[in-house]
Amino acid sequence: MSPTDEQGYTETGQTRTRLPGGDPYGGAPRRTARSSSRSLVTVVGVVVLLIAAIAFANRGDGSSTKSASDKGDQPKAAPTAASGTKPVETRTAGIPSGFAHADQGAQSAAANYAVALVSADILKPFWRGEVVKQAFVADKQAGLTDKFNKAYSKKFLSSIGLDANGNAPAGHTYVSRTAPIGTKLTNYSDSTATVEVWCTGVFGTAGDDSTNPVTSDWFTMTLQLRWENGDWKVDSFSQKDGPAPVPGDDKASSADQMAKAVEEYGGFTYAR
Repeated sequence: MSPTDEQGYTETGQTRTRLPGGDPYGGAPRRTARSSSRSLVTVVGVVVLLIAAIAFANRGDGSSTKSASDKGDQPKAAPTAASGTKPVETRTAGIPSGFAHADQGAQSAAANYAVALVSADILKPFWRGEVVKQAFVADKQAGLTDKFNKAYSKKFLSSIGLDANGNAPAGHTYVSRTAPIGTKLTNYSDSTATVEVWCTGVFGTAGDDSTNPVTSDWFTMTLQLRWENGDWKVDSFSQKDGPAPVPGDDKASSADQMAKAVEEYGGFTYAR
């Protein structure tokens, strides 16, 4: 399997949508209440492992990110009206590219890169290399490839029920799908930008006897971007938990329903 400009990195049927700065969905997806404390402990353990792996991969880049609270002027949510900025029309290795050289282009880039960095592809050695090549600035690619490979080692993959190639056992489907809720631009110049992306997502292994059931998560990813060779690329990134809504009482879907949903519903291409 090889990447092409016309093929998504895990799913097909990608759809372009507008990415407003606020919450366009009229209510956030809710977590599923689970009666089994054992399942909850398992899910929490996997979340800790995933966050630790991302933190390890991003450690040692020598950069630091200031929060919005360190600045005198707090950024405000952007309006949801059409921006007039032309959205991206190309993809490389399944990831959108060719973002506008403007603050809105930086936000669009950050949202799309957040989706790629927390996708199931990052667990697969081949696609991991393609994600790094497309998403990061050239001078960070070699070092990050090595760090990602160490973070997503055979031992780590085994701990979440996957083989060395990031594949789930027969009869199971590994799920990792992220949906940006909104973006916040905290710093911008012609050559650099800092964007926070508030996300929700689903992850876990769908299967009748899975010990790592699919659950939801809320987190915020901060991406330091650099304008390089006519496009926005990631210089560094970090991730923290929340903000998360109060858990809801939705009835959990079956493993088969979750697996089919991932196969049948394509991901989004985000553009302001």
